[in-house]
Amino acid sequence: MPLYEYRCRTCDETFELRRPMSESSAPAECTSGHLDSVRLLSVFSSVGAASGAASSPSPAPAARGGVCGSSCGCHH
Repeated sequence: MPLYEYRCRTCDETFELRRPMSESSAPAECTSGHLDSVRLLSVFSSVGAASGAASSPSPAPAARGGVCGSSCGCHH
């Protein structure tokens, strides 16, 4: 189930709720009991992206040979 982030318009509290996608826009109650909340746009980071487009995956390293088939360069 996805985790959504909300902000209460009444008390300005930011909180998270794990709920089905079908309920993502339904009113969410903050810990103070207010139902006047707005869903926030979540931001996440991508690990391993150097400089460039984060939306395109990095190419796999070329194999250098070796029995194991990895790029370690072993010749066993």
